[in-house]
Amino acid sequence: MSAALAELLGLSQAALFVGFVTFLRVGAAMALIPAFGEQVVPARVRLVLALAFTAIVAPAIGDRLAPLADRAGGLPVWFLSEIGIGLLLGMLLRMFIMALQIAGMIAAQAASLSQLFGGTGGEPQPAVSNLLVAAGLAVAVHLGLHIKLAQVLIGSYAALPPGAFPDGALVRSWGLSGVGQAFTLGFSIAAPFLIAGLIYNVALGAINRAMPQLMVAFVGAPALTAGGLVLFALALPGGLALWHGAFDQFLANPFTVMP
Repeated sequence: MSAALAELLGLSQAALFVGFVTFLRVGAAMALIPAFGEQVVPARVRLVLALAFTAIVAPAIGDRLAPLADRAGGLPVWFLSEIGIGLLLGMLLRMFIMALQIAGMIAAQAASLSQLFGGTGGEPQPAVSNLLVAAGLAVAVHLGLHIKLAQVLIGSYAALPPGAFPDGALVRSWGLSGVGQAFTLGFSIAAPFLIAGLIYNVALGAINRAMPQLMVAFVGAPALTAGGLVLFALALPGGLALWHGAFDQFLANPFTVMP
């Protein structure tokens, strides 16, 4: 009986160790991961989500964490490496939310929609950005974001082995690639608004040149707002499809540096 209890105690200690080490990376990532790590999500809910993802990831990578048990005395340096890797993963995924925010800011400035539909999010941003972010997160979650995130977290232990800090040059290239992709994606989504804004301003300048006595600002401002609303309704589905395609491609192969 004592031998069985001792064996059970050893197994429980090993399981708790694997769960704790997994939680270091998963919990840090969950602080920034889109949808599940948003500021509007209560802290208790985010903690429960982090524990749920830990319970999913830990059984798949338990053998990779076994060597760390011999280095668990005191405060191991790899504690910091696991937290840093989790934050890095979360920041790279957060870049895609920043792409929607960039697109929303550009569209709001181009179409004079920055004061419509006041946002309720935790971050100060134009209302169009709030709409884009909410719609993008809804699409991503509906199409299985939780499953893809679990796959990314499990795959991160093969690409970024536990117990060691990742290579600095690789992290720099990876981060710069993510930032560049976020800005490129944001400008691509907002391209219809930039083109429409350019056409509007050129036409307004031509009308003002031809009819100096006409107050074109009073005529053009309502037309710009109405046209912005119509364009937003037409361009939103295509922009979300473009964004989700890029996001899905990144989730399928997140550890490759984009050219």
